[in-house]
Amino acid sequence: MVRKILAASITLATAVSAAPSWAQSGAGANAIEEIQVTSRSRRSEGLADINAAVSVIGSEELKRISQMHYQQALNRLPGVNIHRNNGQESLAAIRSPVFTGAGACGAFLVAENGIPVRSHGFCNVNEMFDTHSESAERIEVVRGPGSAFWGSNAVHGLINVVLPEPGEAASLRLEAGPRGSFRTNLRLGSEHDNFSQILLVNGVNENGYQNDSGVEQQKYSWLYKYDAGGGTEIDGGITAINLNQETAGYIVGTDIYKDEAARVINPNPEAYRDSKNHRVWSTLTHENDNWTFKFTPFLREVNMRFIQHFLPGQPVEDFQHSTLGFQSAGFTDLDNGAELAIGFDFETTSADLLQYQANATQGSFFLRNSIPRGLHYDFEVDARQIAAFANYEQAFDNGFEISLGLRLEDVDYAYDNQMIDGRTDEFGVPCRFGCRYNRPSDREDSFTNLSPKFGLSYSLDDSTKLQVRIQQGFRAPQATELYRLQNSQTVADLDSVELDSYEIAINGAGSNWDYSVSLYRMNKNNGIITNSARENLNGSDTLHQGLEVSYGRVLTDTLSIRGVANLAKHTYENSIISGGVDIKGNDIDTSPNTFGNLRLVWQPASNATLELEWANMGEYFTNPENTAEYEGHDLLNIRGQVQFSNATLSLNVLNITDERYAERADWTTFTGDRYFPGQERRAYFAVEWDFL
Repeated sequence: MVRKILAASITLATAVSAAPSWAQSGAGANAIEEIQVTSRSRRSEGLADINAAVSVIGSEELKRISQMHYQQALNRLPGVNIHRNNGQESLAAIRSPVFTGAGACGAFLVAENGIPVRSHGFCNVNEMFDTHSESAERIEVVRGPGSAFWGSNAVHGLINVVLPEPGEAASLRLEAGPRGSFRTNLRLGSEHDNFSQILLVNGVNENGYQNDSGVEQQKYSWLYKYDAGGGTEIDGGITAINLNQETAGYIVGTDIYKDEAARVINPNPEAYRDSKNHRVWSTLTHENDNWTFKFTPFLREVNMRFIQHFLPGQPVEDFQHSTLGFQSAGFTDLDNGAELAIGFDFETTSADLLQYQANATQGSFFLRNSIPRGLHYDFEVDARQIAAFANYEQAFDNGFEISLGLRLEDVDYAYDNQMIDGRTDEFGVPCRFGCRYNRPSDREDSFTNLSPKFGLSYSLDDSTKLQVRIQQGFRAPQATELYRLQNSQTVADLDSVELDSYEIAINGAGSNWDYSVSLYRMNKNNGIITNSARENLNGSDTLHQGLEVSYGRVLTDTLSIRGVANLAKHTYENSIISGGVDIKGNDIDTSPNTFGNLRLVWQPASNATLELEWANMGEYFTNPENTAEYEGHDLLNIRGQVQFSNATLSLNVLNITDERYAERADWTTFTGDRYFPGQERRAYFAVEWDFL
């Protein structure tokens, strides 16, 4: 319905659009005017001038947070709820439940400097750890469907990590924490005539909270900018990320996360995750009297290997994909004062996935005779994504502004099975009860989607704007959903997931305050599920609605406050039998109705800052039947910094009340309640030297 309505109006007006809101750091109109974002249209523009649900965490706040995990930064934003699993892993929610299981990944597009960190058909729920977020200049989050500039996977939202501009820099930060954890962050940059560059290095070595767990991760980015003259500029960079993680599993038992001894148990000491991600990109920008053109070719390579310790037999997955692509866009001001953007995106990806099991399956007689050791899957997929988009925006003298957007995108897969087709072991021998893993025959699949957007904004006065947005997001099925099949399913006949979003927002800012209130309703169709027969199907229609409030105010010369509050309701809207009952109308599991964050910042002197943070997580059901739940929690954190001539000392104390809580609570038929335990009170001390 949304597509038909919007496509007609957009075609009449000439197409396309995007989206942001008001800032999260600093208070007041002046602070908001200064904030620039790129996640809406791929070029820098003022946050106050655009019609979209965008939130920004700036460099000052990121430095104060000094995140050990990106959850600690992102959960300060309205509509965002990141659950930390173990190590660097996570499950995300943006105007959504925390997604798990089939269809979980691909609900959010994760990018660094506008380049998606994974190919659109090969997502992973943990892909935020493939960004250099520890060295970010800012992090931008689009809540709700991405604009015409993004496309598949930006269904519920977009996270864009923006790295610092190349230029003069020379700093070193060293940080120590509990259990021998140690982190380092280095910045080295220079400018020479019309060329500037910066090197960013981040490393962490951390013994895990649970036994036999821990993380070693290294991140490197090199960025450059060259002014070629004549309106031409070239900038780009390289990011390389390596993760070696010893992964801890869930602890099992109702409220066991409160038990002092059980909290540190690791039921899966054999589990690990090794991941590498490399990206190279360069942007050519050319301006003439009428147009600004941007052309960004990029290379991406991903390689990840881990034990699926959560599956019977604990098979190893070894996955890699490499991508060559480009983004292009042209921007111009029309004679009527409107702004027009048109563009074309393309990427081609070569991927392969291997799943094998080294040891015999343990457990019931049925499992031992349906899950063979050896190779389960070995397939290659060549994927192509091609898209065209347009965006039209116009401001009128009566205070109205209109934004129209349209994106047409096609995703194609060519699947090639490298093993014997069918439901056998790797040698073609059937299992006694039928093998669980089924390898489809070679095939090709194609998905074409049209994504429109309409935005209307009205200035109620000099400090207040009323905004309305109607848009649609989509997500093509991922390669693993199409080709990693189970039981008797030989073909996954899937359609793209589609989400219709309706939103009304009011934003305001004064000299020492700002606020944003957003009311949204989103209908999602064709959600991908795995049914009781282990078939991948379009079997879920869901409703997502909520209210987001953010507010910031300077109270005195030394004291300011900022917070976000979220009210949300996420429900199943079609009949699905789960656990023997129809769950239509139930809350989607892991979707708290309330959550939020409040920070009080005190600056007693020009060189000293103290922040007190309250993080609230409301209760939520942990199963679709809504018979099991987690009670929620409240955490208090305190962060302090003192700056001297060329050194800054900081102390972060997290969970200062020593709350016993769960970072994530879950429930399964086989285990009952299970949890990733939250860490007890802990402190991190850091010293940063600035050598400039």
